[in-house]
Amino acid sequence: MEPAEKLPRESADYAKAMDGPPILLTRESEAAITRRLLRPIFQGGPGWKLAFLITLGGSTVCWLAILYTVATGIGTWGTNIPVAWAYAITNFVWWIGIGHAGTFISAILLILEQTWRNSINRFAEAMTLFAIMQAAIFPVLHLGRPWYAYWILPYPATMRVWPNYRSALPWDAAAISTYFTVSLIFWYLGLIPDLAAARDSAPTLGKRRWYGIFALGWRGSARDWKHYQIAYLILGALATPLVLSVHSVVSLDFAIAQLPGWHSTIFPPYFVAGAIYSGFAMVLTLMIPVRRIFRLHDVITTRHLEAMGKLVLVTGSIVYYTYAVETFLAWYSGSEYEYSAVVIQRLTGPFAWTVWTVYSLNFLCPNLMWFKRIRQSAIWLFFISILVNIAMWLERFEIIVTSLSRDFLPSSWHFYKPTYIDGAIIIGTLFFFMFLFLCFLRWVPFIPISETKEVRHLIVSEERRLAEERHATGRGR
Repeated sequence: MEPAEKLPRESADYAKAMDGPPILLTRESEAAITRRLLRPIFQGGPGWKLAFLITLGGSTVCWLAILYTVATGIGTWGTNIPVAWAYAITNFVWWIGIGHAGTFISAILLILEQTWRNSINRFAEAMTLFAIMQAAIFPVLHLGRPWYAYWILPYPATMRVWPNYRSALPWDAAAISTYFTVSLIFWYLGLIPDLAAARDSAPTLGKRRWYGIFALGWRGSARDWKHYQIAYLILGALATPLVLSVHSVVSLDFAIAQLPGWHSTIFPPYFVAGAIYSGFAMVLTLMIPVRRIFRLHDVITTRHLEAMGKLVLVTGSIVYYTYAVETFLAWYSGSEYEYSAVVIQRLTGPFAWTVWTVYSLNFLCPNLMWFKRIRQSAIWLFFISILVNIAMWLERFEIIVTSLSRDFLPSSWHFYKPTYIDGAIIIGTLFFFMFLFLCFLRWVPFIPISETKEVRHLIVSEERRLAEERHATGRGR
C-alpha cells in the first residue's frame, strides 16, 4: 500500500494553506483516495435494494397518474376557468429553478477558480440534469394532447407549419433543450477522468468494459489533460449565461401577459434569484445525507457547508428584497388592478396563507445563516434547506394561482382546488428524481476523484512552501 502523506490538520501552516476553514481533511494517499471514492460504485448492499424499491414504487405512482391523465384528459386536474395554470406550471418552474445551482456551482465557480466547489460539483450537476427531466414532464402534459408535443419544435415539415414564436411554448422548449444539452455535455466531460479510474479499478471484466466505453480511451497523458481543461473551460463559459437566460425565459411566460401580478419587468431577476436560492437549498438537501451515509466528512467539510450557507444567505436576501420591490411597484404604479392583485388579494385573499408562509420562511431561513454555528451545522442546514424548498414551491404557487383566480372581472373569479391526481404527480416526480439520483450514486463516481486529488496536491505544496519560508525566516534570525 502506498504510504500516506499526512496533512497536519492542526498546524498553522494548514490553516494558512487553506485560507480559512479546510476544504480537505483526508490524510490518505492518492491511491487510497481513488479506492475509497470508487468503493460505493463497486460494492452494493441491502440498503441500496431497499432504497431503490421505495423510490421505484413512488415513481410508479407518478407514471400511473400520468397515464391516467393522458388517457382521460387534464380534466382530472383541479384546473378550471380562469385558473388554467396551476400545479403543472408551478412544478415546472420549481424544478427548472432547482437545476440552476448545479450550473452555478459547476460553471460560475469554475470561472471564478473557487476550489471548494470540487467536492460537490459532480452531484450538483447530476441534480441539474434530473431536475430538468422532471420539469420537462409538466409542459408536455399541460398541452392536453402530449402526443403532439413535437409540434412546438422547429423541425423541417413538408406542410410548412412552423411554431408560433410569439407563444411562450417554443421559448420554453428552446430554453429546456439548450439547458439540458449543455448541462449533460458539461457533466459528462467532467466524468471522463473518473470513468477511466473506474475502468482501471473495476473488479470484473464486465464493469471494466462498460466504464471503458464511456471513458473514451482516456489515458491521463499530458495531451489528454490539456484538451480536457480547454474543453471544460469553454463549456463552463457557455454554461455561465444559461444561469441567467433560462429562468429569465421562463419568467417571460408570465411577464408578457397583461394579467395583474404578472405583467412586471422585475420578473426575470426575481425568478433567477429565486431559482439559484432554491437550487442551493436542494444541493444542501442532497449533500448532507450523502456526506453522512458515505462518511465523507473529510472530503465534504464544514468549509463546504459554510460556503453553501453564505450563498443561501445572499440569494435569500435578494429574493426577499424583490418581494419588497414588487409590493412597492404595485403601490407606486397607481394601477388599482395591480395593487389589488399584488397587495390586497395576495395578502388577504383565499390563498393568503401561502403568501405569509413564504414571507415568513424566506425571511427566517436565510437570516439564520448570519450565525456561524448554524452555517457549520449539518442538521440545521438540512432542516433549513427543506423549509426553503417548501417555501419556494409555495411562492411559485401563489404567483400563478392568486393572479389567475382573481383577475379583472369579479364575475369570473373562481377558487382553485387540487385533486389527488395533482398530488400524485408532484409526489411521484419527487420519488422519480430520487430514483435517478440513487442510480447516479450507485454507478457513477459522485465525488470528482481527479479534482479531489488536485486539491490535495495544492494543499501539500502550499504547506511545504509556507514551512520552508518559516524555516528560512527562523534561520535568518
